[in-house]
Amino acid sequence: MASAVRLSCHSFSRRNSIPARVDRSQILCNSSPPHSAGAEDSRSFKEESEPHLVLLEKYGNGTSKRYILETDLQIRIVLEKHLPATNVLQDSRDVENDTDLSWLPKVIKDFVLPAGFPESVSDDYLEYILLQFPTNVTGWICHTLVTSSLLKAVGVGSFPGTTAAATAAASAAAIRWVSKDGIGAVGRLVIGGRFGNLFDDDPKQWRLYADFIGSTGSIFDLSTQLYPAYFLPLASLGNLAKAVGRGLRDPSFRVIQNHFAISGNLGDVSAKEEVWEVAAQLVGLGLGILALDTPGITSSYTVFVSTWLGVRLLHLWFRYLSLSVLRFNTINLKRARILVNSHVLHQKVPGISDCNRMENVLVWERFIRPKITFGVPLEEMVTGKKRGSVLRRLVKLYAEEKYFLVVNQTQTEFEVFVSFKEGATNVAVLRSVWQSYWLHQNRTRSDDDDVSSQLEGSLIELKDRFDDFLIQVKESGWDTDQMNLKVPKEISIQEHLTL
Repeated sequence: MASAVRLSCHSFSRRNSIPARVDRSQILCNSSPPHSAGAEDSRSFKEESEPHLVLLEKYGNGTSKRYILETDLQIRIVLEKHLPATNVLQDSRDVENDTDLSWLPKVIKDFVLPAGFPESVSDDYLEYILLQFPTNVTGWICHTLVTSSLLKAVGVGSFPGTTAAATAAASAAAIRWVSKDGIGAVGRLVIGGRFGNLFDDDPKQWRLYADFIGSTGSIFDLSTQLYPAYFLPLASLGNLAKAVGRGLRDPSFRVIQNHFAISGNLGDVSAKEEVWEVAAQLVGLGLGILALDTPGITSSYTVFVSTWLGVRLLHLWFRYLSLSVLRFNTINLKRARILVNSHVLHQKVPGISDCNRMENVLVWERFIRPKITFGVPLEEMVTGKKRGSVLRRLVKLYAEEKYFLVVNQTQTEFEVFVSFKEGATNVAVLRSVWQSYWLHQNRTRSDDDDVSSQLEGSLIELKDRFDDFLIQVKESGWDTDQMNLKVPKEISIQEHLTL
């Protein structure tokens, strides 16, 4: 049976107000005592004088906050920390529960499995992955043994007729070399587990960042010649950086390859990409060997590093150019901003080629203006002296929307806060972006009443013009069925219509 600990608080805190993580989410069932039919008049009178529950803010860790409107000046907040319940049927879990891995802690499940598992993947995914794990383990055992053999082949000990000291030295060298690879593998582990859901949104950006991080790893490798005594830590850091780069590169590149395979020919596209890559590898290795045979390059460390730096910068420039020519027909947040801004200003949206050309591959979302912050707690959105009145007004304003949006009045720079209701979809994200850009173009510095009027005006414009925006987007060839506009899962708001 589920239980909860309720804590009441009357003050508002900043963004770190999200409750600490708990073990499992539970469902609370609240019941009220029955009322007799003859007490209807007194019941109505009591309801008018009692606080009314307005909103329930749920967090991804299973806790929640109840926002209770007491007066126009005061909002009471009740924090509920859900306690884990004992599952008496745990020993008799059926096959379906085992397939869903419901017994696995959520933090581990999110780290090792795709978001939305098992619905987001095919039925054979889990069985394949579980069998791939021992396959890869045995493969890396073989890699370790082969590495030891290679080191012995170049003079670090040998099999026949060697002393015990030489054999020990060979084994120690192999262990150090493999440890360097292991430290690098940690980087790929963290990237894949923690940031796996980012690559579908903006593969161009992450593919370019992969090269930047890989370049950093090469700098550590080049430093080993200057500090040979620190070979292992420098080489390990280099491997770590390059492994992080590979962790960013491979998933991003798969998304790009999938973009190319418009007729379902992903295998053929991948194979031909391999042909191009191997051909480039052979040409590059040939030119690299030619450079190593040039006395002016290898005789001076400064010239050697300068040559590497010049070629690396040229490599990064070509990478940027190649990513810039990609023309995705899906809508991520960057492209949504470009489309919305054009529609708000000029009543038309750019085509796929023009929009992708305007997209800045390098810039992070947080540095794009106007600043839009998604998944903000209601405590930060409801400000001013009459907090109860502000909350009541927000509920009425956004009755037909699946989100709440306010302008942050505490900053001189224009910024909007957005928090989503339960059941919000990527269309709600797109509507909030459109409203944000309209507010940004029509903003004025004024008091709270005028800000409320601006919000109301923006919602009227949104209602009148958003359908035209969607029509133009579809007519321009954009794929509106696969929009990469994700609703934050950390916070969702459930409305209670008791006002």
